[in-house]
Amino acid sequence: MLVSKLYAPTLREVPAEAEIPSHKLMLRAGYMRKSATGMYSYLPLAQRVLQKIETIIREELNAIDSQEILMPIVQPAEIWQQSGRWDVYGAEMWRLKDRHGHDYCLGPTHEEMITTLAHMDVNSYRQLPLSLYQIQDKFRDERRPRFGLMRSREFIMKDAYTFDKDEEGLNKSYQDMYDAYSKIFTRCGLTFRPVEADSGAIGGSGSHEFMVLADSGEAEISYCTQCDYAADTEKAELNLIEASAEAELPKEKVATPDCKTIADVCAYLKSPVEKSVKAVAYQSEKGLILCFVRGDHEVNDIKVINTCGVNQLEMAPAELLEAAGTAGGYMGPCGIDPEKAIVVCDQSVMKMHNFCCGANEEGYHFINVNPGRDFTPAFVADIRLMQEGDPCPRCGGKIAKARGIEVGQVFKLFTKYSEKLNATYLDENGKANPMYMGCYGIGVGRTMAAAVEQNNDKDGIIWPVEIAPYHVIVVPINIKDEAVKEKAFAIYNELKKAGIEVILDDRDERPGVKFKDADLIGYPVRVVIGKKTLDNGQIEVKARKTGNVQMLPADDFVDGIRNVLEELKKSE
Repeated sequence: MLVSKLYAPTLREVPAEAEIPSHKLMLRAGYMRKSATGMYSYLPLAQRVLQKIETIIREELNAIDSQEILMPIVQPAEIWQQSGRWDVYGAEMWRLKDRHGHDYCLGPTHEEMITTLAHMDVNSYRQLPLSLYQIQDKFRDERRPRFGLMRSREFIMKDAYTFDKDEEGLNKSYQDMYDAYSKIFTRCGLTFRPVEADSGAIGGSGSHEFMVLADSGEAEISYCTQCDYAADTEKAELNLIEASAEAELPKEKVATPDCKTIADVCAYLKSPVEKSVKAVAYQSEKGLILCFVRGDHEVNDIKVINTCGVNQLEMAPAELLEAAGTAGGYMGPCGIDPEKAIVVCDQSVMKMHNFCCGANEEGYHFINVNPGRDFTPAFVADIRLMQEGDPCPRCGGKIAKARGIEVGQVFKLFTKYSEKLNATYLDENGKANPMYMGCYGIGVGRTMAAAVEQNNDKDGIIWPVEIAPYHVIVVPINIKDEAVKEKAFAIYNELKKAGIEVILDDRDERPGVKFKDADLIGYPVRVVIGKKTLDNGQIEVKARKTGNVQMLPADDFVDGIRNVLEELKKSE
């Protein structure tokens, strides 16, 4: 490829809509262009990166005997209705009708479709285990598409599904896929960490997310500094905190004017924050949910969703609080009518004594409140977020936090879908049993964006070698100099012949423009051909990641460039 022919329109200014490095750089470097909100056209450089990621995925999944298929993106409503997800999936599912008035959706995921497919053709234990995957566009109508490929509406997904006879088989399939994912992201040159995760709308009870570590990551990871425990902060399970025993004191109602925050209340009452309880109010399809945690803790809304069995939560408006007999800033668990609100308390709240909380009346709080005596919640559960310094639930060590970008997730579905969609097999005794299923996704576009988030500097992208659009760019200083031009093309052709992916910047541009574009786009190795170095029988070779520069013989350079690429791979 010659740069003069490459469709990669670079931008000198950062587009106003771009907020994070990958979004800014992939627009500036000519990898993609916005087509509509949350939807992008991939230009040739991006397409080369995506194809390389997809090739790595295919090689590793084929190696564990997973077979590639392709299913429709438009799915009939019937299978979603049969699974029970048509009415509960949420607004992210884009529903549509055909000319005959039949209901369909643009597939946000394919559990129903693959289970229906297995139901058609798999009927004997002899056909199991079975592993199938596809790489295909999906569509989710995100409420707030942002951050480029990190939260887009249309995206490329690799989704795989396994079918087994029993839980033992599922566990093996899950581990095989887990190991394949580790190889995939390692080959992509990413620094990542598998973490325990919530299964969300997919369902099931076992899941891990593969997180690429990056300061700009949208997810928070909690990990132990002493053992290998790691979890998405939304999933992290916490040890119960028990307060020291105290004699119960009489509950009192006290005036707390203009004290709507825990900090204000505790300062006014001269009480430690760990002796207070804070409230968060949500509205859901089951009505108002009032959640209570210790004053120095935060509510984990994912745990609340799982505890209460609701599909989604939104912050409750003031009128809903008023109808339930409480007020923002002064909510408490005492005296709430269970017909008007669901009260959920963190398990640690139930071990507290003589604490202060809202009195459900503007300007007033209760002190010396005790659970059991003064209130009984509808649910008691672990509903708080893990915090830095918390004890590890496995070894007791200290918890630390990092940010990450979710690029893949693996789920144990068990028989959630097979039972509802009648995907059964006949065992050795002729008895019908539901298949045990696993589901495994990789965001292909997100993986590309995550690689940029993890590998960039002030000048542009620094691609890992395995997924770089081209490995080497050859830059002649002056394309009008016939000797320089002839040598540049000779090097370009020899590298191509050696199997090294190379691009030649044949433009009649100033060297500074060429260098800036090469750094912005992120080619791992730059080879510079200049008259002075050529007169000395040398060429200049620079590694983008390290900045290391070396001179190689102008007539014997292939092995030297290969060595530079191999050293870069080892450092990734």
